Amino acid sequence: MPRRPAITTSDFYDWFSTVPDAVNAERLALRQFMTEEWEPQANAWWEKGEFPRDYLVARMKALDLLQHRYTPAHAPVATVSDGLLSMEFARVDPSLATFFGVHAGLCMNAIALCGSPEQQEEWLPALRRWDLVGAFGLTEPDVGSGVARGLTTTCRRDGDTWVLNGQKKWIGNATWCDVVVIWARDEADQTVKGFIVRTALPGYSAELMRGKIAQRTVHNGLITMRDLRVAEADRLQRATSFADTQRVLVTARCGTAWQAVGCAMGAYEHALRYAGERTQFGRPIASYQLVQQMLVKMLGNVTAMIGVALRASELQDRLGPRDEHSALAKQFCAARCRETVALAREALGGNGILLEYHVARLFADAEAIYSYEGSNEINTMIVGRAITGHSAFV
Repeated sequence: MPRRPAITTSDFYDWFSTVPDAVNAERLALRQFMTEEWEPQANAWWEKGEFPRDYLVARMKALDLLQHRYTPAHAPVATVSDGLLSMEFARVDPSLATFFGVHAGLCMNAIALCGSPEQQEEWLPALRRWDLVGAFGLTEPDVGSGVARGLTTTCRRDGDTWVLNGQKKWIGNATWCDVVVIWARDEADQTVKGFIVRTALPGYSAELMRGKIAQRTVHNGLITMRDLRVAEADRLQRATSFADTQRVLVTARCGTAWQAVGCAMGAYEHALRYAGERTQFGRPIASYQLVQQMLVKMLGNVTAMIGVALRASELQDRLGPRDEHSALAKQFCAARCRETVALAREALGGNGILLEYHVARLFADAEAIYSYEGSNEINTMIVGRAITGHSAFV
């Protein structure tokens, strides 16, 4: 039987034809950079655990991906377009998706949603141009999923300043960024407040976390604040409780779902390419039934993940953030991503654990995506509460 032409696109149902042409053009411009310029060097930076800060910031400036974000004429939320950018980063390198998402999705969005007009005017243009790079400090050494009730970083009003003490852990970009949004509990009334912290201030330090097995390229830091004084003018004026923190997280969570889509997509594409090139017993392994079964399972996952992430993002742009919508997208996509990268690694056999074939890096990086922006269990309980009316949170 003659061989039919292969369908090599991972957008099997042509999902991306449903988004505006301008959004697709921006997505494809980023794909070109990631595929042609970054992918050939991605493994080397990952293996060394180093982040080429100056080079990447310069490339972000040149790509100008944030030109229309967080401007007076543009809503703070552009979930579909931002999500597709996250996908294209993660398709090649989830570390860069995290670098971008922390800066644009968390830091900038916190200022856009919780900052005063004066704060937005002061900070967002410089962050949009990448003249400044931001981070977002919420997770603590002993508090991850329970941060809503267990936040231990404190703030205390002292005249026109606030004094911050505590630590934040796993904070992307923290060791070298210019500004970080820090969340702390007010000693006076126990409410959660947000602060725009300039990292050059005395009392701020960030130690690089080492020994990671996932997303090794992006630098995560352990932030320590000792009597760090922040001006009242740099307190987020519209952040008065953890509910405001949650608004930022809910808005950004769809972006993490898209990271899972991109990571799975990249793994599938590498596995499909490998299966067509790798020969055993005189035939490409793509011609064997069990290999095709793995590839079809991967493609089915990717196809469903795109649909879930795209619909959740469209709803968020149209109706506003819904906790249960973004939670389901993140929970479903992260779980299917984990399954897909495992299948891709298996399809490559022994070569699946070598960086040179790219799948090994995506296989490891998927573990970080599975864990952050709400664990699988936390997101499951958010959706469970919505569909049953009963809270399973302890």
